[in-house]
Amino acid sequence: MSSRKPRIPRAPRPRRSRRAPLWRALFALAAVAASLYFALTTPPRLGLDLRGGTQIVLETRNGPAARADAAATDRALEVLRQRVDALGVAEPSLARSGERRIVVELPGVQDPRKAAEVVGRTAQLTFHPVLAASAPAGGEARTLPDPDAPGQRLRLGPPALTGKDVKDARAVLDTQTGGGWTVALSFRGGGDKSWARVTGEAACAAPGDAARRVAIVLDDRVVSAPAMQQSVPCRSGIQGGSAQITGGFGDSEARDLAALVKGGALPVPVEVVEQRTVGPTLGAEAIRASAAAAVIGLVCTAVFVVAVYRLLGVLATVALALYGLISYAALVALGATLTLPGLAGFVLAIGMAVDANVLVFERTREEYGRRPAASSDLRGPLRKGFGKAWSAVVDSNVTTLLAAGLLFFFAAGPVKGFGVTLSVGVVASMVSALVITRVLAEWALRLRSVRRRPRLAGVASAGRVRAFLVRRGPRLMRRRRTWLAVSGALLALAVTGIGVRGLHLGVEFTGGRLVEYGTSRPVDVERARAAVGDAGFPRAVVQKAGNGDVVVRSGDLSDRDQQRIKAALEAHGGNVTVERDERIGPSLGSELRDKALLALGAAVAAQLLYLSVRFRWTFATAAVAAMVQDVLLVTGLFAWLGRPADSVFLAALLTVVGYSVNDTVVVFDRIREMRPRTGRTGRAGLVPAVDSAILQTVPRTLNTGMGVLFVLAALAVLGGDSLTDFSIALLAGVLFGIASTVLTAAPLAVVLEGRHPGAVTAPPAPRTENGHRGSGAVV
Repeated sequence: MSSRKPRIPRAPRPRRSRRAPLWRALFALAAVAASLYFALTTPPRLGLDLRGGTQIVLETRNGPAARADAAATDRALEVLRQRVDALGVAEPSLARSGERRIVVELPGVQDPRKAAEVVGRTAQLTFHPVLAASAPAGGEARTLPDPDAPGQRLRLGPPALTGKDVKDARAVLDTQTGGGWTVALSFRGGGDKSWARVTGEAACAAPGDAARRVAIVLDDRVVSAPAMQQSVPCRSGIQGGSAQITGGFGDSEARDLAALVKGGALPVPVEVVEQRTVGPTLGAEAIRASAAAAVIGLVCTAVFVVAVYRLLGVLATVALALYGLISYAALVALGATLTLPGLAGFVLAIGMAVDANVLVFERTREEYGRRPAASSDLRGPLRKGFGKAWSAVVDSNVTTLLAAGLLFFFAAGPVKGFGVTLSVGVVASMVSALVITRVLAEWALRLRSVRRRPRLAGVASAGRVRAFLVRRGPRLMRRRRTWLAVSGALLALAVTGIGVRGLHLGVEFTGGRLVEYGTSRPVDVERARAAVGDAGFPRAVVQKAGNGDVVVRSGDLSDRDQQRIKAALEAHGGNVTVERDERIGPSLGSELRDKALLALGAAVAAQLLYLSVRFRWTFATAAVAAMVQDVLLVTGLFAWLGRPADSVFLAALLTVVGYSVNDTVVVFDRIREMRPRTGRTGRAGLVPAVDSAILQTVPRTLNTGMGVLFVLAALAVLGGDSLTDFSIALLAGVLFGIASTVLTAAPLAVVLEGRHPGAVTAPPAPRTENGHRGSGAVV
């Protein structure tokens, strides 16, 4: 017999899957490579507010013979496209918006009066035989003033041709005979035969007789009435299907007339409902200011993150720089138009992108503190940190995406660009934090030199703020009624400001015109107001922009009025240029105002629905109530300061909606995790969970808020007039959002849960990389 004991087979060691880290590394490498390719090979598409030019929004109206539907608008669009092409504008853009609107973008065109006149005219072109040089006392013949003989009229016969018969029209300089500029015409289809017939009949009249002429009429005005030369044969007329319009035209007059004739007649009348003109210098200054703000914000954020998280902060900074590359490349690859608000959204997203990194790093520090004392593994706490932060990262970014999506669907003009860049930035930040940062961190924490120095790696240090809060352990929810009273007082102050001071709506929402004048010499605002009043506009709102320009707002201001104001300012400011010109029709202003209210209402409903699915309705109601309070506080602040509420302000409000709920969701996710650990139900179990959740998430709130505040402060100082208001609104919104989580959302959730208690369940544990459930709850 053998004395040896039988061997007990050991359980096989679970092999760690390396496929997940490999696919992450490959995905990160592919994303960076693709981003480099698009960033280096694809130029960005700049909006008119960045490169300068004129944007005109036309709305089709019902005509006597046609209804302004989508088909008629499409036909009008093609006519307008031919006119714009004939003007010779570089890279014009025409697109239908909705059923009855056409958006025309003319880069480089700085004279909106000329652009609107050429593009928006109906241009009914007809060719008539001339019957006599003066109208008789009666009869049905049509008479129009003669352009060649002032005081005389021409009696015209029925039209022989129309603009539909014209194939081409171009301005030609007659250098051989010295006849100056003329408009050469060519005809299509049967137009050449009709032209030969009408000119042949005219050639049969005696020399000097008015009947020897053919009148070319544009919009009930005789633009030319050439007489047939002796060489034109009677009854045969001018063959070859060509003609010339003469009339002592200048260069620009001939080109404009050729553009109108070539475009032909619009199928339905059109009306200019919006018009924006931006000088090229404003766009260049905005790009420089935004780029400087992005660099300053990124550097300040990087220094702060490295100081707090050490090596992990360095890796997060690298990932943050790659985030900027990825988001920029995504914008140019999608062909998105980068506008001024969109540029601000791109810069703002840099500050918000650090949020996911901070969430993961704070969870990693907590997991490192819970590890066995003998363990030196740093990657285990990192993996658990990523797993537990996943839910908070998704929830917080989805709430921001909801606000950005609403901006895209409900806003108009440049603010749509803000919604696009903010959406791309949110998605790129998740890729940067959850993939690139994780690949870099797992590689770094695998190194032996790093494992021996966990404090240098940024994993072992809990942070001074967290240590202070753990030592003091304040119980905030004991005074929940006090916090709610403070919130109510602030809300009452904001509502009072809106009611007493009123909200100064921009021209986008009220209709009217805004003109920004640049002056070669500084002009005091009081002197500018006096000059505008002396020009005949005492009720116009006159302000100074951040760059020293004079901004004039008025409800009704024609092009001639705009020139009068410009002349009045030249007496004090020297050379005056129009840097920005925006005109909004009253119907469009009312529509945009309604859309703004609809967007805010939809944002509230969308956030309430999403949070009700992710949490209980009590928590969702508390979060949405805090968010509505933040929106009202920012609005009240602008009312007290007398700042204008325009479309950029709307973009800021919807961003506040996303950020406010973002901060609250992080706290509520932690409450959902910690509440089952108390072992108590109802309010008794909720109050300590809320206190602990707030204290444990304060470091994340402060660190994320600092990253956003750095960028917004740089934008507020370096940005132009519009970006300054945008930055002020967001700065206030970020601060209000942080405070409302503690003063409103958390206390209100405790009150509602106390009155309507629900079942306490722990969320499922996160999956580890080998597919098994790990310990702990998902946050």
